[in-house]
Amino acid sequence: MKTLLGIGMLLLVLVGMSLFAFKAPKGQKALGALSGAACATFLPEAFLHYAIGDVFHIEFISKIGATMGGLGGLAVGILVPLAFGISPVFAVITGVALYDFKLLPAFVAAYLVSFLTVQLQKRIPEGIDLIVIILIVPALSYLVAQLTAPVVLGVLGTIGGTILSAVDGNPYVMGAVLGGIIPIVGMTPLSSMVLTALIGLTGVPMAIGAIGCYGSSILNGMLFKKMQFGDDTTALAVAIEPLTQVDVISSNPVPIYVTNAVAGIINGMIITYFGLQIPVTGMATPWAGLLVTLGNNPLSRTIPAVIIVTVVSLLVGYLGSLVFKNYKKILVSEIRKTTTV
Repeated sequence: MKTLLGIGMLLLVLVGMSLFAFKAPKGQKALGALSGAACATFLPEAFLHYAIGDVFHIEFISKIGATMGGLGGLAVGILVPLAFGISPVFAVITGVALYDFKLLPAFVAAYLVSFLTVQLQKRIPEGIDLIVIILIVPALSYLVAQLTAPVVLGVLGTIGGTILSAVDGNPYVMGAVLGGIIPIVGMTPLSSMVLTALIGLTGVPMAIGAIGCYGSSILNGMLFKKMQFGDDTTALAVAIEPLTQVDVISSNPVPIYVTNAVAGIINGMIITYFGLQIPVTGMATPWAGLLVTLGNNPLSRTIPAVIIVTVVSLLVGYLGSLVFKNYKKILVSEIRKTTTV
């Protein structure tokens, strides 16, 4: 029952994000900024802290990565106002006020407060506007983030509880559940890296997350290319890091999420069969996760598993493009033609 609740919660989050992209004022701009903030903080943390610093015991690199990973609130607090066309100085004021918050609560605060900041910037004479912004925006941003944080982190905790309950069951059921959930979370600003780090996932479950995200990236490269969401650069970008294309993904949820879920379930059971393990948490990211998996498992088991996951992911991605060839897709050019500041 708990697993079903968590999966239902995840589906609601995914639907909510897609509705936000389509319907919310400046929703696609805001999601683009959120994606950028995640890439600027979580991705360096995955590579520098876990894949390089911890694996090779380089302490200062690990420290740099850990520091960057903790600055999600600051990053999104700056990038969201910038996406609204707000002055860089005012954007930094908002971001600094959100320094202590996690990425998602800070995003909600920055998004909501940016509407007010735009009006203040327009209506108050230059020079005086800086004083007014200082007096209003930091406190308001902080309060909104503080009120939002329990709800957002509660949702994340529910989804995390689903993963933990799956771990305690049949190993292949676990593989299917984790393989289906974690890569999809990795295509949303919830972030699979954050989720797996928050619940302390290690061992086989963490390897499922890492290699599952690798397979998802390969799949998305194929799917984006065949369905022509954008050009070859777009397909390459999503294959390297899905968060760079979160606005495209949330605007085309059905073909992307469904295809990834099918491949993820299969890949999760494959990784379970080979018994791959990762001793550190937070590695549910495509390429850093792959490197850590290769470094912590016998190559005689890792290489065959990775090859099979690659083939399955490419095949399912290709089949997905055929199944959804008549889907009314939204292209990168349509999404971003009005989102450039």
